[in-house]
Amino acid sequence: MHSLAWVALVAAAVMTLGWRWQRRRENAGIVDVLWSACVGGSAILLAVLGDGAWQARTTLALLGGLWGARLALHLWHRVRSEPEDGRYRYLREHWQGHQGKFFLFFMAQALLVVLFALPFAAAARSPVDAAWPWIVLTVAIWVGSVAGEAIADRQLARFRADPANRGRTCREGLWRYSRHPNYFFEWLHWFAYVALAVGSPWQGLSWCGPVVMYVFLRWISGIPYTEAQALRTRGDEYREYQRTTPMLFPWFPKSATKEATR
Repeated sequence: MHSLAWVALVAAAVMTLGWRWQRRRENAGIVDVLWSACVGGSAILLAVLGDGAWQARTTLALLGGLWGARLALHLWHRVRSEPEDGRYRYLREHWQGHQGKFFLFFMAQALLVVLFALPFAAAARSPVDAAWPWIVLTVAIWVGSVAGEAIADRQLARFRADPANRGRTCREGLWRYSRHPNYFFEWLHWFAYVALAVGSPWQGLSWCGPVVMYVFLRWISGIPYTEAQALRTRGDEYREYQRTTPMLFPWFPKSATKEATR
């Protein structure tokens, strides 16, 4: 467990620097960038410190590190080129800019880094005799989910870049079948580490990834905040999107006309 202590120390230090950055620039969106980078970095650190099969630890370092780097770079592009995300702007107004509360918020994100590092700790102890078949499945899940999330992110970025779409809701591509396809594929991605941890003495910890991610996305910090902000800025147009489009799991949209006649 000493490896998780290192993850906690590094995450706390990084989040402290992130808190100072947002204090100067009044943009708390940096917390998402740093969270992604820290979680991805924890996969590499735990793979190095783990005692499992080298095949599993190498896979963990590559896949976890690449996932974190892709997501952090995607979020950094948004943070540096756009105003503060509406969710954090709302918190800033609600907290009246209280930096003590923001500091506690950043430290809470550091704790979440440790929580989401638990599946990596389990995978880093995966034994050699269980490695290769599950590595194949791990890579298949990872490639499919990360590709899906990247496509959803790119479709949304392209939509938002068009000034004609200001104040409108993206219904293009994957966003036609789910209101949050990026969240869906992010959640799906965590099953890759469940597969990689098969045979590990800490195998049960690997389920923290998909279970905790679903809870946070569905009820705590993902969908509730995102949709509340969308309703504040887009009103009835977003309510119509809610009526016709599945929330998380992709499926065919309902007919807007049919819904209106009910």
